[in-house]
Amino acid sequence: MPTLRSASKGLQSPNEKPNSDPTTPSKKRSSSRSKETEAVVCSSPVASQSDDAVVKVAKCKIISSPTSSRKRLYGDEPTQKPKWNPKDPVQMKAVKEALHVATAPSNVACRDGEQNKIFDFCKECFEQERAGSLYVCGCPGTGKTLSLQKVKNKLLTWSKEVGYEKPEEVSINCTTLTNTSEIFSKILEKFERTCNGLSPLQQLQRIFSQRHSSPPKMMLIIVDEMDYLITSDRLVLHDLFMLTTLPFSRCILIGIANAIDLADRFLPKLASLNCKPPVITFRAYNKNQIYEIIQERLKGLGYDVFDPLSLEFCARKVAAASGDMRKALAVCRSAVELLETEIRDSCDLQEFHTVTFDHMDKALSKAFKPKIVDTILSLPLHQQIILYALVNLFNRSKNNSTTVGELNKAYNETWKSIHRNARTAIGAAEFTNMCQGLSDQGLLRLKQSKEEKSRRITLTVDSSDIAYAFKGHRFIQDCKRLEE
Repeated sequence: MPTLRSASKGLQSPNEKPNSDPTTPSKKRSSSRSKETEAVVCSSPVASQSDDAVVKVAKCKIISSPTSSRKRLYGDEPTQKPKWNPKDPVQMKAVKEALHVATAPSNVACRDGEQNKIFDFCKECFEQERAGSLYVCGCPGTGKTLSLQKVKNKLLTWSKEVGYEKPEEVSINCTTLTNTSEIFSKILEKFERTCNGLSPLQQLQRIFSQRHSSPPKMMLIIVDEMDYLITSDRLVLHDLFMLTTLPFSRCILIGIANAIDLADRFLPKLASLNCKPPVITFRAYNKNQIYEIIQERLKGLGYDVFDPLSLEFCARKVAAASGDMRKALAVCRSAVELLETEIRDSCDLQEFHTVTFDHMDKALSKAFKPKIVDTILSLPLHQQIILYALVNLFNRSKNNSTTVGELNKAYNETWKSIHRNARTAIGAAEFTNMCQGLSDQGLLRLKQSKEEKSRRITLTVDSSDIAYAFKGHRFIQDCKRLEE
C-alpha cells in the first residue's frame, strides 16, 4: 500500500531535481525546523483538532483581507462593543441626543483642512494688525457654522497664549434681522457709543476712518446665513464688506452662506476695488465622511447602536442624494425611533440589540419620499385607481396621452378585475369630475374638447412617483396580481 509521502513523490515533475545544493544551508535549516514542528504537532494528543483549527484560521484570513470592499472604504472593522439595551430609557435618550442636530460634537470631523485655512487667515490678520474679509460657502449641512465656532475658540485660545489682547466678538445670524440694514446696528452695539444724526452705517464708517476713534482691539465679525442680505441693489452687502477696507479698520469679517457663487455674482464692486474676499468652499460630505462622523458621535456611548451594514447604507444614500450631514443624522434618529416603536408594539420576548438594515431602509424611504407621494396617498380610492389605470394604459400603449373615454374604459376594467360581480363604480359624469379634480391638484392635464370623451389627458408627474406611492397599496397590488 503506497503511503501519502510516496504518493506525493509520485506526483513530482520528472524535470524537478531534489534540493541538494550545499550552498543553501538556510533552506535546509528552515526545512528541518518545519519537520520538527510537524513531528511535534503529529505527536500531540490534540493533533486531530489541529487541522480544523488551521482551516478556521485560513478562513478568518480570507474574510479579513484588506482587499475587501469594506476595508477599502472604511478601514479595519472596529472592535466589538458591548450590546446596548434599547429597552433602557436612559440609553435610548443618550443615543437620540448623540444623533440630534442641536448636539454640538466635541470634534468637527473631516473638516480639518477648511478649519486650518480659516484659522491661518485670521492669524495673519492678527499678526499684521490689519482688517480682512473671508467668504465661507457650501451646501447646507456641510459643517460651516460648526467649523467657524471651533475656529473662533481656537483663535481666542491662541491670542491669549501669544499675548494678544482678546478680540471683540460679534456673531450675527441674518435670519433674525427684521431688515437687512439692521446688521450695522448689531455691530455698532459693541462700541457703546452713538452719534446723533448719523445712521449706524455712517457711524461705523466714521469710527474706522479716524485714528483717534478706531478701536484698539481687533474685532471678529461672523455673519451667518448671509444669503438673507441679498437684495435687488445689494448695497448692504457692499457696505458691509467695504468696512474692512477703511484705513483704520481692524475688523475681520467672515461671511457664511449656501450660495457658492455669491462672491462672483453679488460683489462685483469689491472685485473692481481689489478687495474681493477669498472664498473657502465646504464640499458636500461623501459616504466615507458621513460614516466617520456618525461613528464619531456614537463613540462615547460605549456600545454598538447600528448594524454596520445599516450605517453604511445610510451613508451611501445620503451622500448620493445631497451629502447633507443633518439629513443623515435625522435618518439615523428615525431608524432608532422605528426600533423603539417595534419594541413597544412587540409581544415577543426576543432581544433587540441594534438598528438593522430593515429599520434604516424604512427610515431612508420616509426621508427621501417625494412630496407628491403624500398628495397621491391622500386622494380618495377612486381617484387613486384612475391614476393607476392611466399609468397602466400608458405602459401598454407606449403613449404619453389618451382620452377621457379610453381612460374611463381602463378604469372600469381595473375596478371590475377586483369586484367581478359589481356594477360600474361611478358614472361617466362623475368620472369626468374626478379627472378634473386630479387636474386641479396638478397631477394630470385635461385639455378642452367639444365632447367630454374626446378630451386629451396627459400626466404632469413622474409615473415612478405614482408607482412608489402604490407600493404598499392593497387594492392596487391585488389588481397587479390578477393582471399577471
